[in-house]
Amino acid sequence: MSPPPATSAAPLTDAPAATAAESSRVRYRGLLWLVAAAFFMQALDSTIVNTAVPAMAGALGVTPLGMRTALTSYVLTLAVLIPASPWLCDRFGTRRVFAAAISVFGIGSLLCGISQTLPELVFARVIQGIGGASLMPVGRYVLVRSIDKREYVPAMSTVATFGLLGSVLGPLLGGLLVEFTSWRLIFLINVPVGLAGLWMNQRDMPEYRLEQARPFDTAGFLLFAAASALLLTASEQAGAQIHHWMLVAACIALAVLLGAIYVRHSRRTEHPVADLTLLRVRSLSVALVGNLFTRLGIGGMFLLLVLFLQVGCGWSPTLAGLMMVPQALGSISSKWVVNRLLLRLGYRRLLLANTTAVAVMLAVFSQVDGSTPTWLIAILVFVYGCFTGLQYTTMNTLAYTDVDIRHASMASSMASTTQYLSISFGIAFASLLMEVFVGRQVHAAHAYVTAFHVTVLVLAAVTALAATIFLRLRPDHPGASRRDGAVDA
Repeated sequence: MSPPPATSAAPLTDAPAATAAESSRVRYRGLLWLVAAAFFMQALDSTIVNTAVPAMAGALGVTPLGMRTALTSYVLTLAVLIPASPWLCDRFGTRRVFAAAISVFGIGSLLCGISQTLPELVFARVIQGIGGASLMPVGRYVLVRSIDKREYVPAMSTVATFGLLGSVLGPLLGGLLVEFTSWRLIFLINVPVGLAGLWMNQRDMPEYRLEQARPFDTAGFLLFAAASALLLTASEQAGAQIHHWMLVAACIALAVLLGAIYVRHSRRTEHPVADLTLLRVRSLSVALVGNLFTRLGIGGMFLLLVLFLQVGCGWSPTLAGLMMVPQALGSISSKWVVNRLLLRLGYRRLLLANTTAVAVMLAVFSQVDGSTPTWLIAILVFVYGCFTGLQYTTMNTLAYTDVDIRHASMASSMASTTQYLSISFGIAFASLLMEVFVGRQVHAAHAYVTAFHVTVLVLAAVTALAATIFLRLRPDHPGASRRDGAVDA
């Protein structure tokens, strides 16, 4: 069945506007379900693995903290490849790119499910990330092109809701599968979902492409990818049992050198993969830098909490997964108040206050131990989720407040890349701290409790320092009543 054309045909009768809008909604309902399913699948996969980390570590013969590479490799691949999505759509068309993304994601999931060693799992997670990198960008793009402007906000709200639902169900479903079946099903369930997605893509996905796509910045893309991979490699080597400090220093030095080369390259390229001249817009640069350093403090909290509850306190995977649900619910709840708070306080005051509140909440977790009542931990996780959800949404909307509409696409790409890059570094940093404080007592439960307490205090200090970044915002920088770009992650 051929997909609908990019523009709606004019009505044959003088139907009222409401009838035309309803017709448009019905016409593109299949597309909406397809994009929503993709958002749900990626959000589910990003959170479902956390609860399974101890079980996967035992099956693969490594320590739970040694599993961080399997988490960071996926997120880093997303960060590196997201900037290529717009060019891929222009060059090969949205239907083919989306089909390829679903197929590669499904193949990566299958490889994850049959992995026998950690290197095999890391390789499979990279394959997953290659596919996942195009799911959300292409989904947003086709909705912008296909949905009537009057229907766009409700459509994006529906899609975002499915993404949040995946975040809520992911940890709990992961715990249930690990405890009552096998951790391998966490990945294998993506295979039939991917097959259904391919069928829906062929039926409902419109084909948009340019006859002559702009040149792709291959050199810039490779420079950025290599620098990011080297920084992550440095963090992995720093946390290894046998420390290769010369290798760590060499990776960091080479990453800085490649970054400097990219800065020079981007100034001489007409279509750079990341346009660094946009950093002259203060609100965008503050949003990106603030995102990077704030998530350095809080990006690995999910993993830390799971290890603390399961390994340190002896909780079951199901109960530990259930304890992650309040965090997602808190994040969803914060969306109801973010716009009103921005209008009342503005970006500068809200981000300063909220970042400090997140740091305080991290410090509070240092007082939690095995004797803390379950209900109290659930309340703390919910409140923490409220503050982090408010933080993410505010930082994400800040990136677009002063950017010219002509550069909105590039700003969105840079924001998404920074977001995932900072998540990967946050996981690596948090797990590295935890590993340092656990020391040689990798099999002692009490060591994980003590290490968790010290680690969250260090992360609280890092987050508090990150709050000073938002002092660069003008005191009179207004809040925003617009909701575009307010996508949580």
